[in-house]
Amino acid sequence: MHLFFTSSHSFRQVLLSTVAVVMLAGCAPGTTQSEPLAGLDTWIEQGRSDWQLPGMAVAVVYQDQLIYVKGFGTLGLDSELPVNEHTLFGVASTSKAMTATALGILVDEGKLQWDDKVIDHLPYFQLADDWVTEEVRIRDLLTHQVGLGRITGNRIQFMPTASREQVIRQMQYHEFEQPFRSSFVYSNVMYSVAGEVVAAVSGQSWDEFIQQRLFQPLTMQRSNTSITQFMPDDANIALPHQFIDGAVVPIARRNFDNVGPSASVNSSVYDMAQWLRFNLGEAGVYQGQRLVSDDVMAELFTPQVVVSRASRTEPVRAYGLGWYLEDYRGFATASHGGATDGFNTHITLVPELELGIIVIGNTFENFRPAVTRTIIDRMAGLSAQDWHQHYFSQYQRDFAEASAARQQIEQQRQADSAASLTPEQITGRYRHDLYGSAEVQHHDNGQLRLEFWDDAVSVLTLEHWQGDTYRAHWHNKAQREKFVHFAMNDQGQLELQVEWTLRPQLLQVGIYPAPYMRSTVFKKSE
Repeated sequence: MHLFFTSSHSFRQVLLSTVAVVMLAGCAPGTTQSEPLAGLDTWIEQGRSDWQLPGMAVAVVYQDQLIYVKGFGTLGLDSELPVNEHTLFGVASTSKAMTATALGILVDEGKLQWDDKVIDHLPYFQLADDWVTEEVRIRDLLTHQVGLGRITGNRIQFMPTASREQVIRQMQYHEFEQPFRSSFVYSNVMYSVAGEVVAAVSGQSWDEFIQQRLFQPLTMQRSNTSITQFMPDDANIALPHQFIDGAVVPIARRNFDNVGPSASVNSSVYDMAQWLRFNLGEAGVYQGQRLVSDDVMAELFTPQVVVSRASRTEPVRAYGLGWYLEDYRGFATASHGGATDGFNTHITLVPELELGIIVIGNTFENFRPAVTRTIIDRMAGLSAQDWHQHYFSQYQRDFAEASAARQQIEQQRQADSAASLTPEQITGRYRHDLYGSAEVQHHDNGQLRLEFWDDAVSVLTLEHWQGDTYRAHWHNKAQREKFVHFAMNDQGQLELQVEWTLRPQLLQVGIYPAPYMRSTVFKKSE
């Protein structure tokens, strides 16, 4: 068995033996409930209620066996159908490890190497710096070391109707947030580049490769790579929700295909349990068949870059190839979260215990780490901690703090400050090299609208805020709002300044306040 970290603590062998005995004693053949997890159903259901989660599902793998799998709640607030182990959810950024593994399969086949130059496989790949373009390796894509950050935020909707290649080509206009290979800068689009490398080398689309080389051999029969692959008669699909204006409400399902290799996989906890089994124990082996070499699996879980931490008292964190690597109460773990509109996922591996946990819900919340940590504590025989209360109290504090900051922004608003530019003046088309096209439309009813990318999807209504600043409300309420500002530059040319929220302080409160933003200036072209 390969472990990406080792421990010299002799008590661990005793601990593992003890857990195994308890498991055998408390688990009858054919059941999914084990003694260390007794009462977990009730505890999770209470937490689900407290966090206002319409539906969620949990699976636990231990020593290559699925020992716990259960759904909670319903598919959505507008559905009475219960969530079960086969309910499909969007698993978001946990897709990244699958993309890294797909590349690993091609490494095993001798078709590429981790340190191949990207342009050798994807000639159209181009960044703002020619030297960096020449030097970016596949490993850089997978470890978030290219230096490019997010485009439009955690929900990664950038040119949503464009192809992956179109989005990647736009990266030639993206300014670097940090110097190349200087630090960890999370980028969804760079994982999309990695997926296109899979396609270029294999001769199959990333979607076909994942389906044939991972989902099929791992018997992940319900999993797919796009919401366009949902079967019309499949009723067992979770519905997305979000906390908006004081309540959890259903929201529209959105397509993330143009960054699919980063975030578009849909799966069930039963299927994801097979993914856990593949990555645990004799990693790369599933049901006795080796699918990926031990060398490649070791590389996936080898620390590649240090990740920042909140304080120096926290354990050191690193990132492998599609996995966060850190310590939890003395145990090495590999994990990754994921969030797209209305879905949150958390997957955790504890190789030393041969333990894996997948938790998925259909609204944004922070109950998932509480579930994960509670299960690890129970399975490892560690002292009990009230993780639900820990995270719930922290969320309440964060909510109050973000709400106060938002209120302060709104109190500073000077609503009686009239605009100096008329609606007729600001109406027209605008252009930005990276963000493409924008158009302000003045409708007969007096309403001002802003549309990005001419796609009839990315549309906002402009509400006068103060002066020549407007608060723009997305027609898809899940996207919330943003601030835009109009001004004449020194050359007398009208400009549209857009504040893109790359990460809000707390999504449940709204897109603002935000500690991570990008301001871009579109110039009027027509």
